[in-house]
Amino acid sequence: MKSIIAIATIIFFFNLSVTAQKATEPFSQLLASYYDIKNALVKTDAVTAATKAAEFVTSINAIDMNMLSEADHKALMAVNEKLVFDAGHIAESKDIKKQRDYFQSFSDSFSALAKAVKLSEQPVYQQYCPMKKAYWLSSEATVKNPYYGNAMLTCGKVAATF
Repeated sequence: MKSIIAIATIIFFFNLSVTAQKATEPFSQLLASYYDIKNALVKTDAVTAATKAAEFVTSINAIDMNMLSEADHKALMAVNEKLVFDAGHIAESKDIKKQRDYFQSFSDSFSALAKAVKLSEQPVYQQYCPMKKAYWLSSEATVKNPYYGNAMLTCGKVAATF
């Protein structure tokens, strides 16, 4: 009898874990795409930034909104159009300066999403560049500035952690 209860308990907690993982999965995929765009801009790689931005648009358009909780759905819908717009413009341009300009707005919208939903099990660092007066998100506390690349790679600070 004890082993049946133990097995039932394990199955119950496993199902909770899988359900929680599925709920964050679309957001963690978007976050990974966001980081790919950011990292390409850090490297001043306009071609990769454009490719990764196009992948972001595909990923966000593929999210099954019926799988999201009401709160997550509402949070995503509040920024969805702006995220697609900005990522689309990053994808269409090969001009790193224009990509970085759109990335600023893109990051503001993505930060709003990060504040409203759980994007990842890992910490998400919101960083700030005082020269650009702009924010971005990073998977690391170490600053690597996407707005200036190698010209000012470490310019900035961690402003918040989600």
